[in-house]
Amino acid sequence: MGKNIIVSNRLPIRVSKLNNSFEFTTTTGGLATGMKSFHSENNSLWIGWPGIGIDEIDNNVWDTLNTSLKEGGFYPVNLNNSEINDFYFGLPNKCLWPLFHYFIEYSVFSKAHWETYVAINQKFAAAVLENISAGDTVWIHDYQLLLCPKIIKDLRPDVTVGFFLHIPFPSFEIFRTFPEREALLEGVLGADLIGFHTYDYQRHFLSSVKRILRLEVNFNKITLGIREIVVNTFPMGIDYEKFNVAAKVQLTKKNSRKSELKKQIERHKKASKNSKLILSIDRLDYTKGVINRIKAFEMFLKSHPQYLEKVRLIMLTVPSRSNVPEYKQLKRDTDEIVGRVNGEFATVNWTPIWYYYRSMSFEDLIDLYSNADIAMITPIRDGMNLVAKEYVATRINNDGVLILSEMAGASKELFQALVVNPFDINSMSEAIYKALNMPLEEQQQRNISMRKRLSRYTVQRWADDFMSALNTEPQNMDNNPILHIDPSVSNEILKAYKTAKNRLLLLDYDGTLVEFNEKPNLAIPSPQLLKTIEKLIQQPNTDVVIISGRDQLFLDKWFGKMKLTLVAEHGYFIKNEKWTEKLNNNKEWIQNLLPIFNSFTDRTPGTFVEEKQNSLVWHYRKTDPELANNRAVELKTVIKSLAPESISLMDMDKAIEITNSQFNKGTAVSDIISKKNYDFTLCIGDDVTDENMFINLNEEAYTLKVGKKTTAAKYYIKNPVEVKKLLKLLAD
Repeated sequence: MGKNIIVSNRLPIRVSKLNNSFEFTTTTGGLATGMKSFHSENNSLWIGWPGIGIDEIDNNVWDTLNTSLKEGGFYPVNLNNSEINDFYFGLPNKCLWPLFHYFIEYSVFSKAHWETYVAINQKFAAAVLENISAGDTVWIHDYQLLLCPKIIKDLRPDVTVGFFLHIPFPSFEIFRTFPEREALLEGVLGADLIGFHTYDYQRHFLSSVKRILRLEVNFNKITLGIREIVVNTFPMGIDYEKFNVAAKVQLTKKNSRKSELKKQIERHKKASKNSKLILSIDRLDYTKGVINRIKAFEMFLKSHPQYLEKVRLIMLTVPSRSNVPEYKQLKRDTDEIVGRVNGEFATVNWTPIWYYYRSMSFEDLIDLYSNADIAMITPIRDGMNLVAKEYVATRINNDGVLILSEMAGASKELFQALVVNPFDINSMSEAIYKALNMPLEEQQQRNISMRKRLSRYTVQRWADDFMSALNTEPQNMDNNPILHIDPSVSNEILKAYKTAKNRLLLLDYDGTLVEFNEKPNLAIPSPQLLKTIEKLIQQPNTDVVIISGRDQLFLDKWFGKMKLTLVAEHGYFIKNEKWTEKLNNNKEWIQNLLPIFNSFTDRTPGTFVEEKQNSLVWHYRKTDPELANNRAVELKTVIKSLAPESISLMDMDKAIEITNSQFNKGTAVSDIISKKNYDFTLCIGDDVTDENMFINLNEEAYTLKVGKKTTAAKYYIKNPVEVKKLLKLLAD
């Protein structure tokens, strides 16, 4: 069984310089805490930056450090201070963090920072590739490493890769403003499984994939070439037992062992019969809604003066990115409003806000959690927020009230909390009043339900669920075991090709020989492709047929001078030496249905109609995917009710085509193979019209479908690039 490779921006331990040596300290934070048990209990290697610049420690010390890290199951990605500054404090935190949290005004894109981001992602990927073995599983975490999955998958397509985003994924309208949006999406799509904390983030991601990359999305699965990528929701839990047990221990401590903070809290409780504590814990970050929370508390004191000297807000704000201008300003604003509120309401024996700007020990955190009557966790935007879950886990008597922002991912699970809009100061103020007056029985009912959820869906369960989904073999998209073209199959085709006496190559054009283009007339063959086809034609006893939905003019322009067979409009026109029409049928139906196609085009921006001699095509690749899908269903319904029986409707790749049903690629192929005894046939196509070719060929034919879709073909091939490689192999 292979090992699990965890990849994150930071290792869960920090290396600090100590004279000519070093020391390790365990880091806190959701990911480090959450993945610690998974790392220790599994065959696992954790790759990440160790928290110190490579230029801060001598080379001989680095060797010892690396050895010590590897003994603990860690592998360092060594960055110098310049790289750290341009990477961590560059694109991730100056651009992606604010953008993904909807603070567009703080998001600043720099081309230099982007180039560093690409380079560092390549460096992390290189560290993974250096340590990977067959059968290993890679799990990449968070927004600093969005490009990593694709870099790894491109070089090691055999390796299973998972990716999890721990912050929100923004709506399409927000995400589309990022200049390198395609590269970020393509980077993440290197993963086989992509995880988010909530369904909202999953939905936003899939929407961006559909609208920006124009990929096919079916429920929570994305089709990318021959790969199927699964996107799903995995709400991260906490180590419930750790917090629950710690709260019980703190509750039974003797006075002599109580912390100063605990004694201070008890003095507050004894000062008044009905004294209450409201707890607020956050990193000092503009996404956490600290200022709005203080304003809500201020409004509460003004609206309910009877609670003066009875209710106190304990605010713990952990320093974060304190050198960044926006965070410096937030610190000044927070200090100012705390000072103003305390100045207005404080008395000799009572200060409304206890404000701590520092980290606290685990024991002090447990004291705060277990002694606070109310926890007020109201971020403006938050991927999950584990603090809310930790507070509930410490409520061993099932009392206490959680006030939680609806913008935090945790609100989707802890809906028994008092859920508030963090932008509505009035509602937050009233939530404080409601929490203070909530009957104990109601508090217990709410907390029992939330605690059951947290005790079941722990962080270990979260990790196990993700890894189980990641290692689940993808199901075939139909009942036929379709194989991917790999080197062994390519060699088998080449061997059969070499030994054959009469060869036939049946090649579709769009999506097979060339990639799709938003403007079909710009999807032209490359000089190298034309050269390859010419070489194939010149080989003895080899017949090449390009069989396409394109019209005669286009095919003649690019292939008309070659000695091959051209089939236009799905079999309606065929050219050996000159073009022949299969049937001079009545084409009145085209003029009858054209106004309907034009009407749908007028109502659906980004679509257009392609009029051929024997068919009409409505293209919708360029329009909004959801609007296009609705319009396509509507158009098909209308056409089916109006078109004569002799007309066939075909669901193409981002297009709907209607044509004469008497002729298709299958009838054209049947006609071609009836004229000669071929002992080698290779047929390649990518869409529904090509299925008619596959089913009309015998079992000995090599039939290839471009992209992983339901098909009658024997094999999948990844994309037109791989098709051209295969043809060049035969031509050479």
